[in-house]
Amino acid sequence: MTGRNRKSLGYKDAGVDIDRGNEAVRRIQPWALKTYRPEVVVGVGGFAGSFAWQQSGVLLAGADGVGSKLLIAQELSKVDTIGIDLVAMNVNDILAQGGEPLFFLDYIATHEIVPSTIEQLIQGVAEGCMRAHCTLLGGETAELPDLYQPTHFDLAGFCVGRQAYTPPEPVEEGDVLLGLASSGFHSNGYALLRKIVRDNQLDWNRSYPEIEPTTLGESFLTPTQIYVQAVQTLWTRVSVKAMAHITGGGLTENVPRTLPQGFAAMIDSRSWPRTALMQWIQKLGPVDDDEWRRTFNDGIGFTVVIAPKHLESAQSVLEDQGIKSYAIGRIVQTSEKQGVIWT
Repeated sequence: MTGRNRKSLGYKDAGVDIDRGNEAVRRIQPWALKTYRPEVVVGVGGFAGSFAWQQSGVLLAGADGVGSKLLIAQELSKVDTIGIDLVAMNVNDILAQGGEPLFFLDYIATHEIVPSTIEQLIQGVAEGCMRAHCTLLGGETAELPDLYQPTHFDLAGFCVGRQAYTPPEPVEEGDVLLGLASSGFHSNGYALLRKIVRDNQLDWNRSYPEIEPTTLGESFLTPTQIYVQAVQTLWTRVSVKAMAHITGGGLTENVPRTLPQGFAAMIDSRSWPRTALMQWIQKLGPVDDDEWRRTFNDGIGFTVVIAPKHLESAQSVLEDQGIKSYAIGRIVQTSEKQGVIWT
């Protein structure tokens, strides 16, 4: 067959539908508009987002995803909250550096663009941005049928913030390590969680006594807590000396990243309540305590270091912001490498 008699190929024949992509962008724009801060010059729809920034100071930037938590959302066809997780993993990192999140961009790669699914994903991203007072400035959606399996997609996020807080006092021996409660497993350790579910032949759509009345899938898809407003309010009331976002590595590996050389955190493992879900899953594993603590947040999603005299007022501020907190340990001097001492 000669070239002139052959049917002309289009991008759609290769599995990429430009019209679907345009429809997805059309659905995204109203959600992005809800998040705009006054500094936005050009938002979704341009070749790049534009954000006016004339102030001097330090900008912070981070990138993250939500890992294999996505697989549960895909399996259950429940993708309306996973975007909150995406934003949370980024803005909480910016916050731990004393940052105020300014704007956020997302990247969605999928086997096939389904505009209604993209809209649900971005609805979650927009909700997360609004909770963090952060603009959804733009992003990218890629249809890659040769790279992703049908119904599968991946999410990544990118956040820029400004340095809004610098600790006014150094960390000292005797300071309190205050743990802010997590909303669940957040977005770390899901490869191990999914293995435990498979090994014990659990059903995502079933409720169990430890988690009633929600189903297992709903419990595992609880969105990651966004701490931005609560901790920023805390800055204005008390002197916060150090902060940590408790993600992969748990308290064991994340708290030491915030401490000066020669200091360690002595943490009392009995000082905060574990949820019935976490206790149940750890026992089902089974997962020993050391491995559990360096894989999951264990019920504490963010930590701050404060002087003992500020403990009561700090907990009161956080309670007013809807965040439960617990004095989970204290700072001690050590001649060893800084770390965590479990008691």
